[in-house]
Amino acid sequence: MALGIMETKPVITFLKTLLIVYSFVFWITGAILLAVGVWGKFMLGPYISLIAENTTNAPYVLIGTGTVIIVFGLFGCFATCRGSPWMLKLYAMFLSLVFLAELVAGISGFVFRHEIKGTFLRTFTDAVLNYDVKDEKSLVVDNVQSSLRCCGVYNYTSWFGSVYYPANGFPLSCCSNSSDCSPQDLRNTTLNHTKVYQQGCYELVTSFLEINMAIIAGVTFGIAFSQLIGMLLACCLSRIITANQYEMV
Repeated sequence: MALGIMETKPVITFLKTLLIVYSFVFWITGAILLAVGVWGKFMLGPYISLIAENTTNAPYVLIGTGTVIIVFGLFGCFATCRGSPWMLKLYAMFLSLVFLAELVAGISGFVFRHEIKGTFLRTFTDAVLNYDVKDEKSLVVDNVQSSLRCCGVYNYTSWFGSVYYPANGFPLSCCSNSSDCSPQDLRNTTLNHTKVYQQGCYELVTSFLEINMAIIAGVTFGIAFSQLIGMLLACCLSRIITANQYEMV
């Protein structure tokens, strides 16, 4: 009985405090995932659209996951304050599901990271060879070349085999100096190579993606393993409260 009395006050209070603090941190991680999803959609969107041969929903998944985590973070705080065993068990169950989902996503991204280079090389080369200025992939090519200051796949010579080059030369997005680079210059085969970026986009894009994917993977793994702490806290608190309720009866 003395042990039961000891558990009812300091232990429960201590675990509640820890779980409320954790739930707040969990809520913040949800906000981080939401921010990463929005950032990925607007900043990495052009690159992701070339990496994924089909339309990808990865940024939307992050946004949706972040939103759900924010909601359940608030639910965790409410369940802890109420001291409801079934709410705490539901919270622990949700944390375990989030942990498994994030762990699988992180491992999959790590295992298949090398395939990204091959996929990008294939899709970007295809986009360059079939460039027509107007379609979505052509706009992505322009975006990549102008933002990363590069031209072609490995270098500007990648454009020689494109359907666009014979009649138009290099696209304007290849211009190294827009104030001294006209469509006429880009069609002039004797000097157009001096008006464009000399470095290709493949190496720049893959380096850019690897750096940013490493950041995303690190954040994902960190958040995933933090779920274990919350899950253990919620389970322990639920069991102690349940045991205490039985003792009171």
